[in-house]
Amino acid sequence: PLLVASLLFALPLAAATTGRRVTRTTWLLAGALCAALAIFLLVGNPTEGTGDAAAVRWALPLGAVLAVTAAAVVVALFSPRLRALAFGIAAGILYGVTSAFTKHVTDLAEHGIVPLLGSWQTWTLVAAGAAAIYLQQRAFQSGSLTASLPALTVGEPLAAIVLGMTVLGEHLRTDGPGRILVGAAVIVMLVTTVALSRAQAADTPTDTAATPAPAPPPETPHRR
Repeated sequence: PLLVASLLFALPLAAATTGRRVTRTTWLLAGALCAALAIFLLVGNPTEGTGDAAAVRWALPLGAVLAVTAAAVVVALFSPRLRALAFGIAAGILYGVTSAFTKHVTDLAEHGIVPLLGSWQTWTLVAAGAAAIYLQQRAFQSGSLTASLPALTVGEPLAAIVLGMTVLGEHLRTDGPGRILVGAAVIVMLVTTVALSRAQAADTPTDTAATPAPAPPPETPHRR
């Protein structure tokens, strides 16, 4: 979840390389996103849980997470204005999947190469990681970092939180007002991510507007 702080470094670097100014609204949204995730972690104070869960416990939660990933990819393919946002969401979710499997896979590595290569969790981790890297690059190529990075950054911890709580037995150590505050933080994370991406999409000129029409070729006189 600390990766969300990368926004505070990526936004000015992107502005420096593209020559576009980072607006006050963008800074406020990025700061609100970072604060919301920090509140979730500090107030929610999740338990450690277990890294080794049976395949039957993975089936439904993992299937739901992958269905959301597939839906985001479909949106990216058919909506150019939302492409960077949607690819970023899909990549972030898959990075969250790799986070959920990493703990168990690293434990297997301590028992030798045979148990490591013979585990379905290892190959799920490899597949999710490769797909996440590919979709991340598609997201970066489809638009500015302001559009793709917030979705990528918040998608990873949210997916990992869902899998951690539904599969790995983790739970939040808070109740009453704390749960309300945690729920509000999740809403703020989602709203600020969408707002950052919408603002970037609105400020990005389309290819048609940015590229002038080519001038007609000069006429060539006929030979007599």
